[in-house]
Amino acid sequence: MLHPSLVTTLERFILDQEREHPDATGELTNLLYDIALAAKIIAAQIRRAGLVNILGAAGSVNVQDEEQQKLDVFANETMKNALNHTGRVCAMASEEDETIIPVPEGVQPGKYTVLFDPLDGSSNIDVNAAVGTIFSIYERRSASGQGTLEDVLQPGRNQIAAGYVMYGSSVMMVYAVRGGRVHGFTLDPTIGEFLLSHDDIRIPPTGKYYSVNESNFGRWSIGTQRAVRGFHGDDPARLKGKNSRYVGALVADFHRNMIAGGIFMYPGDRKNPNGKLRLLYECAPMAFLAEAAGGAATDGTRRILDIVPTALHQRVPLVIGGSDDVDYVRTVLIESGADE
Repeated sequence: MLHPSLVTTLERFILDQEREHPDATGELTNLLYDIALAAKIIAAQIRRAGLVNILGAAGSVNVQDEEQQKLDVFANETMKNALNHTGRVCAMASEEDETIIPVPEGVQPGKYTVLFDPLDGSSNIDVNAAVGTIFSIYERRSASGQGTLEDVLQPGRNQIAAGYVMYGSSVMMVYAVRGGRVHGFTLDPTIGEFLLSHDDIRIPPTGKYYSVNESNFGRWSIGTQRAVRGFHGDDPARLKGKNSRYVGALVADFHRNMIAGGIFMYPGDRKNPNGKLRLLYECAPMAFLAEAAGGAATDGTRRILDIVPTALHQRVPLVIGGSDDVDYVRTVLIESGADE
């Protein structure tokens, strides 16, 4: 049993960080609390999903033309309801909604926008595998009033904070703020609080795992195929072979590689040249975390955080993880460019 003096709650940690910035207003602190509350509600529902008829398809599709799961809908509504009445946001955007989400009439719009993937990896729900929530916070660009598309379509380098919650064997919230490090908090269900469990997470430059959906191998470019063969150990002069691990949920694969070291890829292919993952809801927030932890994230050649979005549901390829591993992929893709 931990001694009370050794326990650091999410609330205490954020308040301690806030005191280091005398100009802080507390609004970002409260916004992170709002997200943590939504995560607790979603986590509770996931734990009970098989008992309350919330597993399976909802009978609808989202803007991505993907079949929505019942928990997708629940998680999306939970995130919106936790944020839309607080006066801290001027608009939201969700992977599940076609357009930006305004705050309700009568609520004073705030200074932040929040973008989120409410339930990443929802295809894992029915087999009881890990899923997660990804979030991203920006300061608004417009001067006042309801948020606009301009407030949402910002490059990832403008993020104020980003993070994710993983609902696995335990529930973890991992986040970073601009200029800070990455910290992880595990939910203690006995007291209903997130407790600091992973202080200052750092990604090893070279890791032992690679995560990629190799069923798409035949549709990849020559460069991508060469890079993955390098992970197999076919390029020993430049890269030691790695072990393959692929869950099929970005949060779960990224979290493992953050903790244990490794690289995740979702490249484009002949069928989907821009890959599958969304820039605003998945790639940019994870890239923010990766760089804060000493790692890197590119679309193969370009830094993810420098990509200026042009649409809410824009997709980009993603290569993310240890800095040396990501640079290896970039080098192989550039070298292979003449062969494409």
